[in-house]
Amino acid sequence: MKLAIISFTDRGSRLNASLKTALELRGMWVEAWAGEKYAGQYGLTPLKESLREWTGRMFSRMDALLFIGAAGIAVRGIAPFVQGKDKDPAVAVMDEAGRFAISLLSGHLGGANELAGTLSELTGAIPVITTATDINGRFAVDVFAKKQNLWISDLKAAKAVSADVLDEKPVGLVSAFPVVGEVPEELTRMTGTEPFEGECGIVISLNEEQKPFSNTLHLIPRIVSLGLGCRKGKTAEEIEALVLPLLRKNHLSIRCLARAASVDLKKEEPGILAFCEKYGLEFLTFSPEELNAAPGTFSASGFVQGITGTDNVCERSAVLAAGNGKLIQKKTAGDGVTAALAIEEWSVDFE
Repeated sequence: MKLAIISFTDRGSRLNASLKTALELRGMWVEAWAGEKYAGQYGLTPLKESLREWTGRMFSRMDALLFIGAAGIAVRGIAPFVQGKDKDPAVAVMDEAGRFAISLLSGHLGGANELAGTLSELTGAIPVITTATDINGRFAVDVFAKKQNLWISDLKAAKAVSADVLDEKPVGLVSAFPVVGEVPEELTRMTGTEPFEGECGIVISLNEEQKPFSNTLHLIPRIVSLGLGCRKGKTAEEIEALVLPLLRKNHLSIRCLARAASVDLKKEEPGILAFCEKYGLEFLTFSPEELNAAPGTFSASGFVQGITGTDNVCERSAVLAAGNGKLIQKKTAGDGVTAALAIEEWSVDFE
């Protein structure tokens, strides 16, 4: 998590500096700011712009913001930039005495509730959490999705699921994957074909086609790796023209892709980079030696071997990117682009 902290008083800036040190020891990236009057003596970055300008910059750059001061200051600062729970960073507030740690915005998906808990552990502050599922001790689907790295298909459906959980109405659960641990009592495990008296349900799968409930929330695990090969100069659109139909053929959502991979000769290929940026994919590259060591049986090409040093780029890179996972789609070629898909081993974890 990348966190920006801002303080406005001497006492608050002292707390700011101590939190920066403590949070960095926990592996967090922290940028700490304070009013010019107090920044220097505590080793903080001086604020030389308006709070509105600072907040706007931090909203686009950081995963979380912490205001040390009055909650009203934070509210006025963030108001022009709030978009939605799936877009906003976490925002927390602490008073300058460190008595309260308030989760203000994006408590679940953004992680503000978790941040408030961490601040409480470090300072002894009382965490102030107001999200309904937390204060009632109920299953929170957005928290679960974040921990499991699941894409939430529809925030309105997620809200409906949470409402039914709070109203103690039945909520179904269909999973295409093994389930580890005890399923929360708020959920009813199902196959997806039997009658169900409730309206809302969760489907954990790689596709978005199955809709067994009146209001179906799809949670898509990001566990599929896309192996790519292409001639030089292929555009993102040309890559997309092969990949998207390939996903549809396999009944896979684009959201199940965690990363793309190729040989290191393609690490600066503009079309691949643009495709990955469009879909938010990490891009990994491997040397020919690494690709040749990939476990499995692959489609071999002497032509590809002569150019890249390995007999198959897309299949081997997909398997390696999936942590030596299972190849679920062998090489498919079209218009100078090749693609393959591999899946990592995964299960739903309620432990």
